[in-house]
Amino acid sequence: MTIEAVNPATDEVLATYDEMTPASVGQIIGEVNEAFLAWRRIPFPERATPMRRAAEILRAEASELAHLMAREMGKPVRDGVAEAQKCALTCDFYAENAARFLAREPIKTEAGNSFVAFNPLGVVLAVMPWNFPFWQVFRFAAPGLMAGNGAVLKHASNVPGCALAIEDIFRRAGFPANLFRTLLIGSGRVETVIEHPLIRAATLTGSGAAGRAIARQAGGLLKKTVLELGGSDPYLVLEDADPEFAATVCTKARLINSGQSCIAGKRFIVVDAIRHDFEDRFVEQMAAARVGDPFKEDTRVGPLARRDLRDTLHRQVEASVAKGARCLLGGVIPEGRGAYYPPTVLTDVRAGMPAYDEELFGPVAAIIPVKNEEEAIAAANDSSFGLGAAVITRDSSRGERIAAELIESGCVFVNDAVRSDPRLPFGGIKESGYGRELSGYGIKEFVNIKTVWVA
Repeated sequence: MTIEAVNPATDEVLATYDEMTPASVGQIIGEVNEAFLAWRRIPFPERATPMRRAAEILRAEASELAHLMAREMGKPVRDGVAEAQKCALTCDFYAENAARFLAREPIKTEAGNSFVAFNPLGVVLAVMPWNFPFWQVFRFAAPGLMAGNGAVLKHASNVPGCALAIEDIFRRAGFPANLFRTLLIGSGRVETVIEHPLIRAATLTGSGAAGRAIARQAGGLLKKTVLELGGSDPYLVLEDADPEFAATVCTKARLINSGQSCIAGKRFIVVDAIRHDFEDRFVEQMAAARVGDPFKEDTRVGPLARRDLRDTLHRQVEASVAKGARCLLGGVIPEGRGAYYPPTVLTDVRAGMPAYDEELFGPVAAIIPVKNEEEAIAAANDSSFGLGAAVITRDSSRGERIAAELIESGCVFVNDAVRSDPRLPFGGIKESGYGRELSGYGIKEFVNIKTVWVA
């Protein structure tokens, strides 16, 4: 079996890789475990040294890495540079803060000494997607390695070059040679990796179907999992919002990574009093987004990662229109090579349409009309997903109340587009998964939280 890397802008086959044999996979897992057994004894200051070096490499080679992302999954190069820099920021963040996050916590009891210690679990399997091929990995790997764990990466099969580049960065940074390894295998072989006795836990970012499969199997083996799954983020545009500002925030949110992001804004829930003004400005801004060659600096929307993903998105648009949605912009597959899809705006979207009920993984926005704040909150929560959300209003205290108390989501932003940040916990509820990445919460997901009592 082979793994192909295909340029989604040109349909060109970039490289072909042989899948690793079962024996090779087993050998790699054993080598990672050996590296972990030594690494877990290394003090935090010594762990931080190669982590900071990894950050230096990411910054120095950001342009080169961005071009690799553009070739393998179509990310515009300016976005790829920003992604590499964000990975570097996260490496520095955990190099600086891991020791504090995992310091022993004294607990006052009748014992002579009692405290909570945090010990690494061992080798953690990371099953990662193609849409942020560096960021998704580093936001797991930086805290995971600083916590003292080892890691094996099963990356998406369309970004094998990115997977190998990440392994190379950690090696060049000075981490033990086998502490972080990439497995070039297909998705059908993940099950056998989870079953390996030296795999102690698993984390996945991906589809709901993949998350259920991993949770089911790992749960049967009593192995810890963290799952970050899909999202259909609602953006509530309330009647007091400024239409131009709201359109700017929502355009930014919808076109993140050419629309291929779990936390991209997807459902724009707009109060009737402002809807037509918002629609006019939103369509104008979406139409102005340049679509084209991901290697050009002024490209905002590149191709989707694969043609089959583009075709699925188009079917969702067509089905929504057939059920009564109106297409204000886009909605037509362009002629020519590549997996391109234009920025598209649907309005009059209601329950029962794919644009309302399903995740749209591409530059398609769904405008959902509502009468008032109460209906807006109900529509936002009327979803199987719960990853991110946003509220746009001139009254920041109103937005804060809605965000903190009323929206069912792992994070809610007020008057800004949702994004992940190493300083803040990231993750979802409902069918968007469970567990948290990033911040002090994320580094504690894959440690043994151990009580120690000394009489």
